[in-house]
Amino acid sequence: MTGAWPSLSAARDRPTIVALHLFSQVLGKVPTALLPWRNHGWHLTLHVTARGLTTEPIYVPGGVFTLALDLAEHQFVYEDSGRRMTAPLGPMSVADFHARAMNILAGAGHKVRIHGAPNEVDPAIPFAEDRAPRTYDRDSAARLLGAVQNADRVFRLFRSGFLGKASPVHFFWGSFDLAVTRFSGRPAPLHPGGIPNLPDAVTREAYSHEEASAGFWPGGAGAEGGPFFYSYAYPAPDGFAEATVGPEAARWDAALGEFVLDYEAVRTAADPDGALLRFLSSTYEAAADLAAWDRAALECPIGRPGVPRQV
Repeated sequence: MTGAWPSLSAARDRPTIVALHLFSQVLGKVPTALLPWRNHGWHLTLHVTARGLTTEPIYVPGGVFTLALDLAEHQFVYEDSGRRMTAPLGPMSVADFHARAMNILAGAGHKVRIHGAPNEVDPAIPFAEDRAPRTYDRDSAARLLGAVQNADRVFRLFRSGFLGKASPVHFFWGSFDLAVTRFSGRPAPLHPGGIPNLPDAVTREAYSHEEASAGFWPGGAGAEGGPFFYSYAYPAPDGFAEATVGPEAARWDAALGEFVLDYEAVRTAADPDGALLRFLSSTYEAAADLAAWDRAALECPIGRPGVPRQV
């Protein structure tokens, strides 16, 4: 099944994407502050829904709630078992969004103390002090939602072909990308750290085990470029950068240390889903083969609706 892959352009859509990147960090700080740490920081990620991005359930004394960016109705949403509280998304500063979100949480009875500055962004201006006007265009937000939903759908299909340890398909608000990761089962060398405005302890825990990871980066704050799909291995095996991968538009980016495939090349392909699956599969296979993963034990056929995996 294929959905419509909307066009995304840096010139038209990046200002809204940057705003949403910074807004999403406010959401992500809440489960980071309240939930027990889970391996690789998987408790703090956002998840794609039919309407936008949401936290997982956040359990607190006396109840449970979620926070979401509704990109269909253009709202920040707080929900618990008995209440739904919203604030409109629109052109505003990060300081204004932060104040609205924290006021809703306080009004719901949650005294949440979050780290008040963004991660993986440089400069990391504290939320409450970032009063620069931010663009929010509803059409750009809707385009972003459609692109992320299509990527999420294909990533989930790709994930179904792996039996070993694998991450959920989830959205990292720090880097503002959708990602899915496969693991060999072996420990990895200690990561050197050095990611801007991210504690090295977090980075080293995230990269504690050998992995092959792929994702979709629509663009974001603190960096130019995008949108594109990416794939990397940690640690990168010898020869990975020289591996032959597909489709033809895929390339090695030496500055990033990963393979990239422009979103537009996927969107305009005769078979967008097939093009993206080829990129995901060929880059994973290059990493797994060069690092001598036990592929026979780790892989299975891609899943099919209503058909249990044969054992």
